[in-house]
Amino acid sequence: MNYPEFYSALFRVTLPETALEIAALLVLVVDLGFLRKAALKVRVAVASLLGVAGCGAALWTVSIQNGNGFFVDGWEVLAVQPVNIIAQVGILVLTAITLLLLIDETFTRHVGEFVAIVLMAAAGGLIVSAARDLLVIFVGLELLSLGLYILTAFTKSSGKSAEAALKYYLFGGMSAAFLLFGFSYFYGLSGTTNLSGIQDAITQSGPSPLFYAAWILVVAGLGFKVAAVPFHLWAPDTYEGAPAPAAAFIASVSKVASFALLLSFGLYWLYPGSASGGETHSFAIYLQRTFQTWQKLGSILLAVAAASMVVGNLAALAQTSVRRLLAYSAIAHAGYILLGIASQRPFSGQGSPIDFWRSTWGLPLVTANAVLYYVLTYGLTTIGAFGVVSVVERATGSDRLDSFLGLHKRNPLLAAVLLVLFLSLAGIPPLVGFWAKFNLFAAVLGVSAGPVPFALVALAVALSAVSLYYYLQVLKRAYVMPAIDESHIKAHPVTIIVLVGIAAAVVLFGCFPALLQGWIASFYPTI
Repeated sequence: MNYPEFYSALFRVTLPETALEIAALLVLVVDLGFLRKAALKVRVAVASLLGVAGCGAALWTVSIQNGNGFFVDGWEVLAVQPVNIIAQVGILVLTAITLLLLIDETFTRHVGEFVAIVLMAAAGGLIVSAARDLLVIFVGLELLSLGLYILTAFTKSSGKSAEAALKYYLFGGMSAAFLLFGFSYFYGLSGTTNLSGIQDAITQSGPSPLFYAAWILVVAGLGFKVAAVPFHLWAPDTYEGAPAPAAAFIASVSKVASFALLLSFGLYWLYPGSASGGETHSFAIYLQRTFQTWQKLGSILLAVAAASMVVGNLAALAQTSVRRLLAYSAIAHAGYILLGIASQRPFSGQGSPIDFWRSTWGLPLVTANAVLYYVLTYGLTTIGAFGVVSVVERATGSDRLDSFLGLHKRNPLLAAVLLVLFLSLAGIPPLVGFWAKFNLFAAVLGVSAGPVPFALVALAVALSAVSLYYYLQVLKRAYVMPAIDESHIKAHPVTIIVLVGIAAAVVLFGCFPALLQGWIASFYPTI
């Protein structure tokens, strides 16, 4: 092995993560070494801006990567492929927005540590989105998860924060155990920890009952990360008890990384061409087995997706806390996204070679693009929603529905931002949330035939109408019901600028959906 070339390739692929870690170290040095006696507002502003600069540097390193991944013994371990590049850009942008919204917060004096942990957790998210090996996936997930547990408990004076962090940690440890069990079974069945190698081995020998058991364990572990039913019990308490920036980070960045990982499983285990096709069987048999295997794997995800949509939307109807409402909304949105991932369909082995190649690239263009579009736009909208909730919560001392009474009189600009973001989450045109749902549901119907996909899409559309009701409960208090206190709600100018920018982006991408769709599609070759 040529060690200089080996480590040079590893360093080149991990440049974004390296930039974030250097930024985290710089934040700690500046905050603890030079600004220890400075005013809290100064320390928060400097730490946040340094963190944003680190995200900008990491974005630049993503843009200069030449498309070559990192390989060990011929297997790709860290990829520089369309899915992970798009996800990494999304993670870095959402992290930077979260740090900008931190400027007006006063929940802790340990701002340097908070920003550093956010950057290190984001680095874990970047690893997860690029990983193509089970061991690397687990390391990235744990780096991300440990950071999230700490961020949840950062409000030391709040009992809810401590309780939420403890529940999050306990459920997270359980999910990690499920994930490790599933990974160990995959290794035992295939003799490798690489996703392509697992697909190659399983497709040659045919899936066994243990393979499906391993997949169920992995779905349980990753279902916790995306707050899918029945692995969602941590989400409401965490969203309610965590500091607002931490809750926004969990609801956006963590989801982008986790869904990018699920897409990686799909792209590597669905599509011919990622493995050799085996030596003992013809390529036609290989294709047929791939198709039949995913039909069973996808049915497990479809069941989780349906349960998440139903439980998330119905439970949100009963909430009086806007944070918990957003938590159950996140569970419902996870169900919509899982519906898209589960409905991916590999080439069945029937047809001409050109049909094979069109299927190989055409399906990612339909389903993966729709999923990525949904995840990115949802993450952006959710961060804005938590930003508005944070401002109202600081002014009123509560996140209850009645805290939003008369918001349009107390701060008209903040109320307008809330209106745009909540209507987008509900899927009202011409906002970006409408196009996210439209593209996803159209992709599901386009690649999946039969009554089950049609019924699930119909269920998703009906539940989207249900979601409009609980979003309108908040907006009714902001615009219709009279205010008990009409005193003005103040917010930091940077916070207002960021929130207005998020709302403007939601409107812009809604009126011109091809802007973001075209950027995502530009990463894929056209067949």
